[in-house]
Amino acid sequence: MMKLHTLGLGLLSLLAAPALGQSALTKKTLKLAETQAALLLEQVPLAVQQKAVAPGKLPPVSPRSLTPTGELAVVPSKDWTSGFFPGYLWLLSEATGQPKWQTAARTYTANIEREKLDVTSHDVGFKVYCSFGSGYRLTHDPTYREVIVQAARTLSTRFNPKVGAIRSWDHHRETWGYPVIIDNMMNLELLFAATRLSGDSSFYKIAVSHATKTLNNHFRPDFSSYHVVDYDTLTGNVVKRTTHQGAANESAWARGRAGRCTASLCATAKPRTKPT
Repeated sequence: MMKLHTLGLGLLSLLAAPALGQSALTKKTLKLAETQAALLLEQVPLAVQQKAVAPGKLPPVSPRSLTPTGELAVVPSKDWTSGFFPGYLWLLSEATGQPKWQTAARTYTANIEREKLDVTSHDVGFKVYCSFGSGYRLTHDPTYREVIVQAARTLSTRFNPKVGAIRSWDHHRETWGYPVIIDNMMNLELLFAATRLSGDSSFYKIAVSHATKTLNNHFRPDFSSYHVVDYDTLTGNVVKRTTHQGAANESAWARGRAGRCTASLCATAKPRTKPT
């Protein structure tokens, strides 16, 4: 199999930049992105066919990465990365204006729709807004709008008013009672979008509450971020600050660096309650 490079979010931002076409480097980058996408569209169906699916498990629908042996790793819609590839295709559609990328984006976006009802994970924002959110921005397809609003309702079920934040994980219950991870900030965009699209400001209020709680409790004086903050559901107070994937409890969680800016912006965002 041909070597496949994973394109970062910085590249994806370039694809939709207004200055597209003005820079030789940008043109070269876009060409590489198209080449990679074309390769993925060839290889994903093959990888899906080759992957055995255990009884009762969901089939894979999206590419995630490469295995240590260089094979394409594909994941079901439930995986937190499943919406990234559809979003990537939507950005290619926007950047190039070529219908073939929108056609592919619609196909892979449809594979994620069941996640609008998944109440077991906070990752619904990652999955649905990268795919359906990008699709709605570019097409205003009313069915996409419905999926976004339903996904926001689903995400809202994980909000505890006493804590003032959205629960991140249901696993490792022996380790923490109500874990909130800094990465959860990236799901709030879905809630703000749902308020704009539906006029229901409850989504906005949940998002701001979560952002404010995060801003107050996830950061050290040097602005580095904890990975996990565990809360008491009876008092809403912090029980402990820890990590699950980082080097140590007091190490800086790199993804939280981006979350810090997001938290500040969300906590001061103004609602737009009129449906658009």
